[in-house]
Amino acid sequence: MALLLMALPLMAFAHGISDADRQSMLDGGYVRYIGLGASHMLTGYDHLLFLFGVVFFLTSFKDVAKFVTVFTLGHCITLIFATYYKITWNFYLVDAIIAISVIYKGFDNNGGFQRVFDMKSPNLLAAVFGFGLLHGFGLSTRLQQLPLGDDNMAMLLRILSFNVGVEIGQIAALTVMVGVLAFWRKRPTFYRFSFAANLGLAYAGVYLLFMQLHGYQHDTNSESFRFPVQEHKHIHEDMDIDKSVDSSRNAL
Repeated sequence: MALLLMALPLMAFAHGISDADRQSMLDGGYVRYIGLGASHMLTGYDHLLFLFGVVFFLTSFKDVAKFVTVFTLGHCITLIFATYYKITWNFYLVDAIIAISVIYKGFDNNGGFQRVFDMKSPNLLAAVFGFGLLHGFGLSTRLQQLPLGDDNMAMLLRILSFNVGVEIGQIAALTVMVGVLAFWRKRPTFYRFSFAANLGLAYAGVYLLFMQLHGYQHDTNSESFRFPVQEHKHIHEDMDIDKSVDSSRNAL
């Protein structure tokens, strides 16, 4: 989990839409949108962490299929309709709320509602569907950064192509997650460390929340920093360079 948290700042850049991706969309066809959707899901650390929490204690294929289908239905609805009708919001705030969904799942998996509030957990299927709608809106805010064209039919096909790619990436990620968890459940360490794993999941959500709120502050009120914005940007870049240098030295 410590390694994951150290890697998240770098992964955050992969989660966005790069200039190279924008140009590739202009130059390519629908297959490019499928590829971008798949890569976006596979580098979407917030989506993957939430899914990891959802399937953590699911032991049967039927249960995994049920919850994943509900989540998929939710994010397909908002991804397609919000993008097509150009409904958007500040993507930092959307991703901050998505981070809360990660905190929620880690908290719920550890029996937080029972221990803290002395109540049953809210209906999990409904919660997964609701968070699926939210995650789809987050995907939509990213997709709307791309040139989708003015022709309604072509735009719809690009949206659907991106969505197909998202589902491909999700299936690939879930295959690995479910396989790893199925193997781990056979080990005595699973029940010994499951609480710690979900606590780490919640902490990762907290980290993501503050990271997105930090990005929102940059985006909306950059002059409020105590030193020039450009200098603040360089500090972030220097930190990433230092991490890369340290990683290289450690590798050697």
